Amino acid sequence: MATEELVNEVFEITNNRMKVIKIIALAKSAIRNNLGEELSQIKQPACLIWGNNDTITPPFVAKEFHRLMPTSELHFVDKCGHAPMMEVPEEFNRLLDGFLTKLKTPAATV
Repeated sequence: MATEELVNEVFEITNNRMKVIKIIALAKSAIRNNLGEELSQIKQPACLIWGNNDTITPPFVAKEFHRLMPTSELHFVDKCGHAPMMEVPEEFNRLLDGFLTKLKTPAATV
């Protein structure tokens, strides 16, 4: 669900030529470079927060990332697309805070 504030933020980004060029370059790089091998080498705990309605990087990709990263935990957010941190910041922050709180405990395991 896009708020007026989010729409205005995206509008501002897409009307900045340099930001658009950087976003396109990043997207092309992501398509060219499959990170499967690198993901399996990540040994640190990781928190994957994914929108259930992400059509850019669908939920099955999150499940694969989670499978490749044994120290990860995966959270899906309903009614959310590709940018949970922007679309549902309160939910994103709640999930991230819970993950970080677990890491602070002496016997933190994911």
